[in-house]
Amino acid sequence: MKSIQRRLSLGLAGALLVVGLALAQTSLWLFDHSLRGYLEAGLRDEAEALLIAIVRGPQGLQLDERRLTSAYQRPYSGLYFRIDFADKTWRSRSLWDRQLDQAARAGLQAGLGDGPRGQQLLRFRADYQRHGEQFAIVVAQDYTPILQSFRRIQWIGLGLGAAALLLILLAQRYTVRSALRPLEQVRQQIAQLQQGRRSELDSTVPQELEPLVTQVNHLLAHTEDTLKRSRNALGNLGHALKTPLAVLVSLANRAELDAQRELRSGLLEHLAQIEQRLGRELGRARLAGEVLPGAHFDCAQELPGLLSTLQMIHDRGLQLDWQAAAGLRLPWDREDMLELLGNLLDNACKWAVSRVCLSLAATASGYSVLVDDDGPGIAETRRGEVLGRGVRLDEQVAGHGLGLGIVRDIVEAWGGSIELQDSPWGGLRVAIELPQRKAR
Repeated sequence: MKSIQRRLSLGLAGALLVVGLALAQTSLWLFDHSLRGYLEAGLRDEAEALLIAIVRGPQGLQLDERRLTSAYQRPYSGLYFRIDFADKTWRSRSLWDRQLDQAARAGLQAGLGDGPRGQQLLRFRADYQRHGEQFAIVVAQDYTPILQSFRRIQWIGLGLGAAALLLILLAQRYTVRSALRPLEQVRQQIAQLQQGRRSELDSTVPQELEPLVTQVNHLLAHTEDTLKRSRNALGNLGHALKTPLAVLVSLANRAELDAQRELRSGLLEHLAQIEQRLGRELGRARLAGEVLPGAHFDCAQELPGLLSTLQMIHDRGLQLDWQAAAGLRLPWDREDMLELLGNLLDNACKWAVSRVCLSLAATASGYSVLVDDDGPGIAETRRGEVLGRGVRLDEQVAGHGLGLGIVRDIVEAWGGSIELQDSPWGGLRVAIELPQRKAR
């Protein structure tokens, strides 16, 4: 959301800046062009007044100063002229000791000329013929005050434009934030879906978002329905095959097959493989909970009940403890975590003498799960094979040897690692490291 707001703000600021500068410069150019056209008419009148002031005298043409504007008599007044004959040039006293540049062509000159004391002059030239002589009159007016006014206008316009741009950006930011607020609410609701705090998105959204929210809710409902059907089908398959497998195992163990020991041994081996493969696939099917986010695992809420259940199953005075930071929640599906921890604790209870402890903690890279018991432990050379499905080191302990195999599948599916270590109590420690999981 912030990146969208930033891009929109930068784009709007850039567009407004370019358009504002273009409009400002165009407006100033049009105003300058119009003002020069207006001043051209005044300069033409001045040239015609000078033409009238040229009279015939005893020694030829002369300038009647009584008919001249007083500004031509005052030094550096800002109004100047020069009259060029074939053999002489007249200039106004206002120029003092400076010369007025000659104009290249008749009419208003395109550029400004240099004047006394750094003045910028707007010049007009008119060509005349009088009393048999041809001459050119150049009249100039100081344009510097107008240029200074333009600069002041530019700075004032720049300040006002910057203030207007700031106000527009603030208004745009508020408008965009208000427009994107429903999207942010939808994002938060999707995060709540991932955390298991809701089952669908709110349908009370702006009209533009209704199709999106409706499709997401349809997808959630469809996915949940498909997942339920798949789990039910796999559960039914497991229950349906459980009884025939038990019957086949019983038949294979009957005394009548003692004479065919090789056949009996092969039959038992293949039945065991079928049972292990079925357990593996059912265990993997449980991981389908990842498709639709479910409730996350709240340690304080779930662990007491889990340990109480295991206490009843292993009713031989075991001391079951757990340790976790207050308010710790693991960002995985509740059912998957119950299966993971249930298998770990059940395996530890089978081998423990008197104590089992579960420790959970958040780490810099994710989460740590430790299960310690005070049982006989496992020799380091045999720890690798124990993680395989169906591997049991003691046939006298009840079970199928699938617990740690299922745990390994779940941990690997989550991108974690599992390791068997020596417990401080002399038994076995199962250490699991799970990576940090980002909300999708």
